Amino acid sequence: MNNTTPISKPNNKGYLVGEIVDFPENQFEVEGETFYEGKIAVHRLSENVDILPFTISDKLIKAYDLHLEKGTQMALGGEFRSYNKPVGNRSKLILTFFIKEILDLSKLEDDNTNELNLTGYICKDPVFRTTPFNRQICDVLIAVNRPNFNKSDYIPCIMWGRNAKLIQNQKVGTKISMTGRIQSRLYRKEISEGVFEERTAYEVSCQKLRIEENANYNSNEEEKPIA
Repeated sequence: MNNTTPISKPNNKGYLVGEIVDFPENQFEVEGETFYEGKIAVHRLSENVDILPFTISDKLIKAYDLHLEKGTQMALGGEFRSYNKPVGNRSKLILTFFIKEILDLSKLEDDNTNELNLTGYICKDPVFRTTPFNRQICDVLIAVNRPNFNKSDYIPCIMWGRNAKLIQNQKVGTKISMTGRIQSRLYRKEISEGVFEERTAYEVSCQKLRIEENANYNSNEEEKPIA
């Protein structure tokens, strides 16, 4: 009898390749360990650039003997995580790429600079909409369990085309797996009458989608988002 326990597939794993544009932006301590926050510029195939937040521990910096400076080209492996930050009388969802390893640029298989694989559960009713250019989009919030931490990361995702049409009818609690990229998006928020503030939203743009609890659908072909 084979008593070997199967190795589970990571449900939150990805990598980013780009240049450091802000480090360190902030630092904090958790149970005696120091963490630093910064930002990395990741280029798309188009001329657009995503400016994405990352978090790295002091232990990892020392282990890799890193010298993180503005303009440093790096390949980062890790997880896209969330945490709640108190803001006044409410809580704000903060997203960051939590670095777990430094990758060898020469060993990456292709020119893709931004990839994230997630497996999680729909935790809020999907919101379907159509853009002024008649592009079908669906916003979905995914809860991704974080093993060994007894908590979940809540990741905003955006689906396009046929994936958007499918996901809009899925119920809260449906398990899905997806591959996409982390992107940044600027938007204007009205903070008082006639007064707007420019903010940045972070989300995962889905390219491949699988409904784990619906055997009738499996999107094997890549759904192309807007570059």
